[in-house]
Amino acid sequence: MNGGAPVRADYPFSAALDSGCEDDGRMGCRVLGVDGCKAGWVGIVLSDGAALPCFATAIGDLAEQASVAGPLDVVAIDMPIGLPDASRRRADVLARQLAGPRWASVFMTPVRAALAEEEFAAATAVNVKLAGEGISRQAHGLRAKILQVDQWVRHAPHRVAEIHPEVSFACLAGAPLNLSKSTWAGVVRRRQLLAGAGVVLADDLGLAGEKAGVDDILDAAVAAWTALRVAGGQARPVPDPPELFSDGLPCAIWT
Repeated sequence: MNGGAPVRADYPFSAALDSGCEDDGRMGCRVLGVDGCKAGWVGIVLSDGAALPCFATAIGDLAEQASVAGPLDVVAIDMPIGLPDASRRRADVLARQLAGPRWASVFMTPVRAALAEEEFAAATAVNVKLAGEGISRQAHGLRAKILQVDQWVRHAPHRVAEIHPEVSFACLAGAPLNLSKSTWAGVVRRRQLLAGAGVVLADDLGLAGEKAGVDDILDAAVAAWTALRVAGGQARPVPDPPELFSDGLPCAIWT
């Protein structure tokens, strides 16, 4: 399942890899992995061994599109679920540790009040006041998508799990990856890992392939792999148990 990569015995997810995803009944599951992209949202549906792409400008529309051929058991998405009130999320802190050399890809989720601010300077000021630190432009740039998911997840008719792609790839490989997905070698390595786990991406992904970047497709695919683990009871939340804030949404990154 790990595409021939050596599995470090001391890595936290080595035992999970050894359990074998093929035995979890996933052939009867239909799951969706989701990543945000500049044009909207890209998804990879895994169903009966096939990896099917989809694209939509709104997360709700993407989930509905993915459900046309059958109900979804799990949706795994690379976007924060459970927004902090006055602190860092433990999920983000722990995910940075698990991502190893790719730790910088895990941004600290702004507090809810900061995400209510449209201007970056105002959002930063609020986050400094409540959490004692500023926010990244990347995090604020995802503001609209974070809030979109925050509303959608409350009414989603299926289980929704937050993931982080670099943590998921680390789990799949048995150790954090050193290669960036912005490099050709990093893309090849990730496609190999996915293929070794039975997630084979076609060269022609239709509209999804036209609208989303290579990194977005890879992230959606590994999110779908993690969704299978959630559906099969193999995944674990980080932290365990999930953290709770005033919004009442269990906050954890699943892997």
